[in-house]
Amino acid sequence: MFIDFHTHIFPDKIADAAISELSQRCGSEPFADGKLNGLLSSMKEGGVDLSVVLPVVTSPRQFDSINRFAQSLNEVEGIVSFGGIHPECENIEEKLDFIKEIGLKGIKIHPDYQKTFIDDPKYVKIISHCIKIGLYVVTHSGLDVGYPDPIHCTPQRILNLLSLLPRHEEPRLILAHTGAFDMWDEVEEKLVGKNVYFDLAYCLDKISERQLMRIISNHGSDKILFATDSPWSGQKEFVEIFNSLPLNRQDKENISYKNALKILSLKNLKALKC
Repeated sequence: MFIDFHTHIFPDKIADAAISELSQRCGSEPFADGKLNGLLSSMKEGGVDLSVVLPVVTSPRQFDSINRFAQSLNEVEGIVSFGGIHPECENIEEKLDFIKEIGLKGIKIHPDYQKTFIDDPKYVKIISHCIKIGLYVVTHSGLDVGYPDPIHCTPQRILNLLSLLPRHEEPRLILAHTGAFDMWDEVEEKLVGKNVYFDLAYCLDKISERQLMRIISNHGSDKILFATDSPWSGQKEFVEIFNSLPLNRQDKENISYKNALKILSLKNLKALKC
C-alpha cells in the first residue's frame, strides 16, 4: 500500500497555465498534467492507493476559492486534500477554525511563495493555532529551485520556530523534502530527532541513498512519509525507488502508508471509502 503525502493539482480551467508557468520557472517538465484526472491516472499506473493534495495560497484573496476546491476534492475516492492559508490573511484563527470545520485535516504553507520566513510571528501564530485545534501543517522546506534566493525555510529557522511553538506530544509539523531540500547535511545536524515529520517529496532521486538511510535510521521511520511532489516527480518512478531501498518491512510499512493513516485518522483505506 502506498499513500503519497505530497501532491499538487489545480482546477482544470487554470491547470494548463499554472503548470506551464511553473515548468518554465523551475526548468523542469512535469510527470502529469496537474489536473485531477491526470493525478488519478498517475496513481493507477504507479500503484498509489491514496494521494494527499497540498494547495498553496499565494494571495490572501485566494483563501475561499482554494479551500472550497480542497473541500470538493475530498469527495473523490483516493484523494484527500489539505487546505491552505496565507500569512497575510486577516482573522487567521477564524480562518483556521473554518478549515477544521469543513473537515480538512491540515494546511500547506510555502514560505518562499508567500515571501515570509518560517520563524516569522505570522507563521508562529498560524502553526500554534493549528496545534491547538488539531490541524497538521505541511511546509515547504529548504531550497525551492524556482525561487532560490532567499531561502525562507532553512533548518536553523525551523529550529527557531520550534522553540516558539507551544509544547505538544504528537508531531504536527511536516517538513517537506526530507527536512529541507538540498540542505540535508544541516538537516542531519539540526533537525533529525526533533518532534517533526519529514516527507520524501522530490528527493528520492536526488538525495544519496546512504544519506537518506542515515536520516531515516536516526530520525525514526515512524516520522517519515512517502511523498513525491507530483506532478514534479513521477509516482511510478518514486514507488520503484522506494521499493529498492534496503529497509526492513516495518520501516517500509511505516513510511509508505502507516504514518499517513495515523495522521489522516484512518484505520485503513476502507475507512476513507466509507
